[in-house]
Amino acid sequence: MCHVHFIRNLMKVIAGKHWHELIDALHNALDKPAAVKETGKMLELKGLSKAIDMFDRHHDSLHSFAAFPKEHWRRLRATNMMERMNLELKRRTKKTGAFPNVPSLLRLTVSLSMDIDEEWITGRRYLNMEAMKKRQEGYTV
Repeated sequence: MCHVHFIRNLMKVIAGKHWHELIDALHNALDKPAAVKETGKMLELKGLSKAIDMFDRHHDSLHSFAAFPKEHWRRLRATNMMERMNLELKRRTKKTGAFPNVPSLLRLTVSLSMDIDEEWITGRRYLNMEAMKKRQEGYTV
């Protein structure tokens, strides 16, 4: 789950009077997995049962970005890449309207995906894969 969306969803179940007290603790828990317990205790002290349930259910998946090189963390914490891709696919498929069959839809989505991938590789680099290659070379047996 994206950090931004997680915070937004969590704030929907927390009363506005608690936001200022909890927002720093939540950001700290997202940055440092060791601070998760403290944040959970803080939510318990406030008696925010819905927030506790949501926090317990999702906080493990929020640290999955740590499996990648530090250079990628900032970009992987959010779902901006996927959202951008989905918006582009939606925009292009709406323009076409009705597709004659499923393979035609697949051809369009695959070609758009290939174009976007090529742009990320040759143009503006969203993720620098050299850091990933170096990390994988370090794990060779």
